[in-house]
Amino acid sequence: MKKKIFIGLGLLLLAFVGWVAYGLLFPKSPKASASFNEGDVNIVVSYSQPFKRGRVIFGEASTGALQPYGKYWRLGANAPTEITFNKNVTFAGKPVNAGTYRMYAVPGAQSFQISLNSEIDSFSGAGEPDYSLDVVKVEIPVAIVSETEQFTITFAKDADVINMDLVWDKTQIRVPITIR
Repeated sequence: MKKKIFIGLGLLLLAFVGWVAYGLLFPKSPKASASFNEGDVNIVVSYSQPFKRGRVIFGEASTGALQPYGKYWRLGANAPTEITFNKNVTFAGKPVNAGTYRMYAVPGAQSFQISLNSEIDSFSGAGEPDYSLDVVKVEIPVAIVSETEQFTITFAKDADVINMDLVWDKTQIRVPITIR
């Protein structure tokens, strides 16, 4: 009898380990990075890319939106999104020193509040950051674009401005970055 119980518990443990390993090897929101490299300027963003999968992404909480207006969003999935600047920059017009920051947003219908936070030691991306460690907060207007299934972050240079585009569903947020 005890042998059957141990075999049953062993099979349950094996199934659980297999489920965890599958989730780590084949995540629903794969890890990604975006970078801008030109001359001696290097900007890198590390994040995870969730898919829309037929869901309402941004909107009022009453609509069942995945990211309700006015609520913290880690700009991706899984772990916190991090951005690294190797030079001092202006981030949407506000000065930011070279370094690595946690980047998050608070979505809105007309604009997103994008913040950089010095709390980068926290693994838990689901938890909100320590807001007292915010380095900068900026309001960025929303642009409506063609529907995008998977959340993406890209960089493009326009004259002296490096544009960081955050695109998901039909929403684009363009953050202008310049070197100081």
